[in-house]
Amino acid sequence: MPPPAARFPAPLRGVVPPLCTPLTPAGEVDTRSLRALVEHQLVAGVHGLFAVGSTGEAAHLSDAQRRTTIRTVAEAAGGRAPVLAGVIDTSTARVLDQARAAADAGADALVATAPFYATTHPAETEDHFRRVRAGVDLPLFAYDIPSAVHTKLAARTVGALAADGTLAGLKDSSGDLGALRRLLVGLRAEGVDSSFSVLTGSELTVDGALLAGAHGVVPGLGNVDPAGYLRLYEAARTGRWTEAAEEQDRLAELFGIIEAGAGAEMSHGASALGAFKAALGLLGVIESPATAAPQAALDGTAVASVREALKRAGLL
Repeated sequence: MPPPAARFPAPLRGVVPPLCTPLTPAGEVDTRSLRALVEHQLVAGVHGLFAVGSTGEAAHLSDAQRRTTIRTVAEAAGGRAPVLAGVIDTSTARVLDQARAAADAGADALVATAPFYATTHPAETEDHFRRVRAGVDLPLFAYDIPSAVHTKLAARTVGALAADGTLAGLKDSSGDLGALRRLLVGLRAEGVDSSFSVLTGSELTVDGALLAGAHGVVPGLGNVDPAGYLRLYEAARTGRWTEAAEEQDRLAELFGIIEAGAGAEMSHGASALGAFKAALGLLGVIESPATAAPQAALDGTAVASVREALKRAGLL
């Protein structure tokens, strides 16, 4: 039996961290550490959990590992917060397979990108989301991440899918704050902003996105410092913009850990994910900082730099 579902708010607001997927040194999902990470987030007071997104190494996990991760997160959450599950894949048929598996594993909502590898026209992208929503009866969020899928979701597409209820929300990781603001203006003009959730995935501009009208944030760095993002969100929600900016500045400095592996023989993504996991290990949340193959691991010097950053941020 799947775990009990959390009540899903419309619109979803607040801090919804995209969880890292802890792995054993052998590369298997470390379910005990994953449960500890979920508890770390819920104790801090997050408003939702996003499993198997980019920070969760979705692109590197097998289908079985994805299912294990989603089920473990849903069971650990136990209905205390909604669980969004990434169903990121190359085609509509494959996304539908992922969506059905996520629903069976206990997800409360789904998060999908546009199809990728074979580029789609905006009309085809719109049809893709409609088919996914029709195929699995769970709230569906679009994930705009052109750096990974090489397609920018058109505001017109998002607006149409928001207006007819196909989409429950958008995670915007485009990094284009100007486009995000224009989208929010358009949604307000269409009268759908009261039920459609817009969440920014850009850790460094959360205060600006919230000021523009975004409903919340999906911060990878929130794995490490959920309390910081909650303080930022609450300050912005209550109009204390100076406090929000100060907290954003502190988090911006901490975000520098993603460059811990800079100059080594590793990708930017491996450096960032390795830093998040190293930080979680240093904080005693997870057991191993292992990342999925073929990503390289941080060396001792890089881990030491993460430790110093945690100390400067007041976390150690």
